[in-house]
Amino acid sequence: MVALSVILFPPLLIAFLLVMERVEEPLRRPASPREVSEFLSTATPGEVETLASSGIRRALSRWRIRRHRGGRRSENPPLV
Repeated sequence: MVALSVILFPPLLIAFLLVMERVEEPLRRPASPREVSEFLSTATPGEVETLASSGIRRALSRWRIRRHRGGRRSENPPLV
């Protein structure tokens, strides 16, 4: 059992590190000025609230998800 653990641990650790690198990559990418200006012109009140409480990274993440899902525009204009 110990020999099996010793043999399987390194490949599993490498596989985990490769998966985490793919998860981390979008988080390391900085927001472009164009993307920030587009966010500020089309953000919903909930996204502006996220910007105020959690920062630009989380707010842009939420905005990107809505934009990629093809979310409809809110009837109320953004509060920015």
